[in-house]
Amino acid sequence: MSNPRRQFLAQATFGLLGAAISSLDAEAQEPSKLPPGAPSAFGTGPAVGPEVSPTTFLEAEKLTRVQFTPAERAQAANSWRVNMAALLERRAGPRNVALESTVAPFSRYDSVLPGQHAGPQRDRFIRSNPDSGPLPSNDADIAFSPVTRLSHWIEQRKLTSERLTRIYLNRIEQFDAKLRCVITLTRDFALAQAKKADAEIAVGKYRGPLHGIPWGGKDLLDTAGIPTTYGAEPFRNRIPAQNATVVQRLHDAGAVLLAKLSLGALALNDIWFGGQTMNPWLLEEGASGSSAGPGAATAAGLVGFSIGSETGGSIVSPSMRCGITGLRPTYGRVARTGAMTLCWSLDKLGPMTRSVEDALLVLQTISGPDPGDVSSVPSKLDFDSVAPVKGLRVGYFPPWMKQPPATDVDRAALETVKQLGMIPVEVFLPDWPYGSLNLNLFAEGAASFEELTLTRATDQLKMQTHDSWPNLFRQARFLSAVDFVQTDRFRRKVCQEMARIFSDVDLLLVPSLRDEMLTISNNTGHPSLTLRAGFVEVSEARSDWAPDPQNLLPKFSPPRRVPHGVTLLGRLFEEGTLCRAGLALERAFGVAFDRPPGF
Repeated sequence: MSNPRRQFLAQATFGLLGAAISSLDAEAQEPSKLPPGAPSAFGTGPAVGPEVSPTTFLEAEKLTRVQFTPAERAQAANSWRVNMAALLERRAGPRNVALESTVAPFSRYDSVLPGQHAGPQRDRFIRSNPDSGPLPSNDADIAFSPVTRLSHWIEQRKLTSERLTRIYLNRIEQFDAKLRCVITLTRDFALAQAKKADAEIAVGKYRGPLHGIPWGGKDLLDTAGIPTTYGAEPFRNRIPAQNATVVQRLHDAGAVLLAKLSLGALALNDIWFGGQTMNPWLLEEGASGSSAGPGAATAAGLVGFSIGSETGGSIVSPSMRCGITGLRPTYGRVARTGAMTLCWSLDKLGPMTRSVEDALLVLQTISGPDPGDVSSVPSKLDFDSVAPVKGLRVGYFPPWMKQPPATDVDRAALETVKQLGMIPVEVFLPDWPYGSLNLNLFAEGAASFEELTLTRATDQLKMQTHDSWPNLFRQARFLSAVDFVQTDRFRRKVCQEMARIFSDVDLLLVPSLRDEMLTISNNTGHPSLTLRAGFVEVSEARSDWAPDPQNLLPKFSPPRRVPHGVTLLGRLFEEGTLCRAGLALERAFGVAFDRPPGF
């Protein structure tokens, strides 16, 4: 029995498309009146949805920047309700289909281009000198110590996990009122985990370098029985039943969860329902986002390390501003199961630490695929902290080093590359509109939070500016599906250009906040390491938000001294090489362990 024409859009096969064009002006025929063997055709179903007119299309053309003739508009308007309106039935009804938050798009993004192989072929992790020195007598000195030292002190039983946990809990109590970086403090849970870690270590059951180390997680990582709020008013009372994969892996490694740390609401910038998270180095400005809490808490010595996430700069930017190390892994290395989805094809989870080697220790623990994340893949990590960096080819873009946001610190970093025996190589990219790639971000973000937008729950969010999510989600509904596909094709061209560059160099050195590279590298999936390289002076507070003449930012006279970081990009899945070079630079810069005044 042939398919009823009114069901064509849901059930017809693509094999019929060549024969499926009929007169748009013809009235629909009932299937019973069709001659035997008549194929299904477009435009023959019942008219659904509201009436539209040529004026509707005339106005809509302004949104999508296309132009039709009057005759074309009339034809489109007359046939819209039989051609296209039914395509919205999934959302507009009557047969609505709910899409659970765990349902990812069918199409999967793969950072590795066809025919190419990426990453090391072996797993190896050679740590730096295990001599961590004597345990400091001052609690603050302990709190600011890198995980590489804390882990040795705990393993050698010079320091207990419980003592370290209480040090951090006391510091959170002392400083969080200034920073607003903690959403949920997990005091009792942390102390129980710490006591368990000490008991296991006492009987020789040492789980590895994160055993007993207190950490904080960006509050978009699900934690069983503990609120996970996304920093957003509609989710303040959300309590998951299961742990995110990354959280579970850290639990299994014996790490101690101290706190759920702030993020800009739904992973945008640094304002959440509890206020704005502030920069420990300059309390008059935000910490940047969206991994604001991990940036501020790590910089202020309130946690041993933290886990952040990035879609378009959310690890790089707060790491830069707060003067810490941020490692954005290759897309697909770290499973995102149980983490809030903003953008399926861009989201990444990664460590935020006070040193480069710390970031690798954490990455080693959280790496690996999980069935809940269809884009996660197996990978290897090859890192040798004492291997030479001489001869590594470091690409850079000459014009970018001469233009803002590059500073003297960025230019000095390039000189340090030479001094370490690495080879600077000039590279280039075509002059393309890389910002167009953000169409993917806005479209996927609007899809992820469609229900929130359509039920107007976004009205509850603190930020209602033109550059915040409520407005962007609404606007994204008018982005063209055709342009979404074309943007995805453009993304492949950009991936091919980055593959060309990395065929000539081992690494790239770029100004951390160069817009083009933030967008490019997040879309191509390349790993990124941001580390403190020096200090600059600022005469005005900085913000992630578009300038607002009604709310001017604080100015400073004399200027304030703040940390400034540079960013290295590596080949896909070669975080070991990336951090080997980063570790050498960190030692040469000699500024990683300066502390924010007052903390």
